[in-house]
Amino acid sequence: MEVLAGIIFILMYVVIVSEKIHRTVAAMLGATLMVLLGIMGQETALHHVDFNTLGLLVGMMVLVGVTSHTGLFDYVAIKAAKVAKAEPKRILVYLGLITAVFSAFLDNVTTVLLMVPVTFSITQKLHINPIPFLLTQIIASNVGGTATLIGDPPNIMIGSAIKELTFMAFIENLAPIAIIDLLVVIFLVEVIYRNKMNTKPELQAELMQMDEKKSLKDRGLLARSLFVLTLVILGFFTHSITHIESSMIALAGGFLLLLLAGGSHHLVEKTMKSVEWATIFFFIGLFIAVGGLIETGIIGSLAKQAVELTGGDVTKTSLLVLWLSALVSSVLDNIPFVATMIPLIQDMGNMGISNLEPIWWSLALGACLGGNGTLVGASANLIVAGLAAERGVKITFINYFKIGFPIMLLTIVLSTVYVYIRYLI
Repeated sequence: MEVLAGIIFILMYVVIVSEKIHRTVAAMLGATLMVLLGIMGQETALHHVDFNTLGLLVGMMVLVGVTSHTGLFDYVAIKAAKVAKAEPKRILVYLGLITAVFSAFLDNVTTVLLMVPVTFSITQKLHINPIPFLLTQIIASNVGGTATLIGDPPNIMIGSAIKELTFMAFIENLAPIAIIDLLVVIFLVEVIYRNKMNTKPELQAELMQMDEKKSLKDRGLLARSLFVLTLVILGFFTHSITHIESSMIALAGGFLLLLLAGGSHHLVEKTMKSVEWATIFFFIGLFIAVGGLIETGIIGSLAKQAVELTGGDVTKTSLLVLWLSALVSSVLDNIPFVATMIPLIQDMGNMGISNLEPIWWSLALGACLGGNGTLVGASANLIVAGLAAERGVKITFINYFKIGFPIMLLTIVLSTVYVYIRYLI
């Protein structure tokens, strides 16, 4: 059974990476085979599904789906461009910072879906190349998502599996290095493209005439959305006091907002369509497939080999996980990789490594920041490239690699220093 489970998982992974078939189909077929071929029973398979992660994702998607109808995100982007005096270099910095902040509290894919259309609107008015702005937003979304529990799917998965790693714990441990990485990244991109962002004064004057208030479509819904979002964020911050799971907070917030927004059949159906159900089922399939590796002992064997390789030393193990996560996540989707690593690290704890905390933070940093390495490293990267292609702007794998991979390596070097100084000295 161990060999069979390994073959199924590897084939599933190869299909996911090849992108010949949608990753959701590949993951669900892999999960189904694990059950149909007797590797584990149905009840055991369901036991491996992390419903806390799924609930958190659905709840946040519902919140964002309703809030997006208010025009809030368009308003913020246009306002930022005007505050920047329509100066392209400043706009690049401001939009990068806004993308990072949004990504810390929304998922990366939703953030770039909201930011990219506004970015094209601004760059077209100024007649400048949108690629520097798009690359900055890809990288900023992955760096910003590193800072919080809800910013990136790998963090959601880690926080859900390890209850001690609360919303506040993620901010306290990951936000400092995420901020440092973000500032360095935006500075570098601005320097690299400094001479490719020139525009004309008359075009800048035209942009300054835009009325950002016209972007706000429903002020009543906006007020209700901000109220509920504030309650949800407060709920995340007070988790250590209330002990209410993050999934329940997000789901309660999402459906409370639907109720406050009127709760009509049309609104609910429209919002449910905005939920990325393909992503949800991808997670379900992935959890079950990884469960097959756990049940057959493959994860335990890998953990034992990793502990033997590092001699059970926390420093060596943490740095190995950080760099391995970054390099693998730069060429493979970080979600299945993290799903595989979580039980592996948990097994390390059963083999004599008492302090796992630095290893968990190393996994989060490596997986999230590693996504910046290539165009296929994270879902947000591919979404931006797709949206750009629809508008006639091509972001090639090689052109992105020349910028993204060196920047990813730099952020991992900075993270290595951070992890070593903060946890391992």
